[in-house]
Amino acid sequence: MPLYPPRRYSSTSAPESGVNVLEHEMLAEMAASLGRAGERAKICLARLREASRESPDERVRLLKEAAAAVHAYFIQRELCGLRRHDDVIRDLQIPNQVLVRLGAA
Repeated sequence: MPLYPPRRYSSTSAPESGVNVLEHEMLAEMAASLGRAGERAKICLARLREASRESPDERVRLLKEAAAAVHAYFIQRELCGLRRHDDVIRDLQIPNQVLVRLGAA
């Protein structure tokens, strides 16, 4: 009795259909968008951390900007099916001031 590898590992499998190609492109765009949102959140949070010697008005502006970036990142994560944000909050060291603006604290 001969054994054959599964079709997905076989080089003779049928070419991908248009639906599979489109699904692949959509997943790639979701991943890229998630990465961009994460980078923007990191940059805004870094600016906020460095703003300790800025004027109070500038600090409030940076706080709003960081909250908006983190909110966008959380939404993008949820669209990708990632519902829990505890690890991200810990890894990015998101301050409570930002989380309060999101209604998360």
